[in-house]
Amino acid sequence: QVQLVESGGGLVQAGGSLSLSCTSSGRTFRAYAMGWGWFRQPPGKDREFVAGSRNGGSTTYYADSVEGRFTISSDYDENTVHLQMHILKPDDTAVYYCATIRVTDYGGLYYYTNAHEYDYWGQGTQVTVSS
Repeated sequence: QVQLVESGGGLVQAGGSLSLSCTSSGRTFRAYAMGWGWFRQPPGKDREFVAGSRNGGSTTYYADSVEGRFTISSDYDENTVHLQMHILKPDDTAVYYCATIRVTDYGGLYYYTNAHEYDYWGQGTQVTVSS
């Protein structure tokens, strides 16, 4: 079993920055067999993909809405993934979740953007961006 714990959420003004972290404990996988994902769920809306990382962190991908503003980075030795968020907008307000997936296409370039593809989830952390 894998446990994920997010941290770093909070309240920030539009245009500001926040950094989220997520640490995995319990069962671990080798870097090439593990993918990370960040998702968010705005108030009254469905959960949506934000950013993903695979292939030991060498492959990253983003939702169009955050491309160029958010950066996902991972430390597979520490089983930790970060999400740096810049130029935040009120539309970024949501509960942010990290998730992991055990990938089997080692070295592949498939982008895991669907929540149902992920195996383990954190409890979520609130990010509120005021206008």
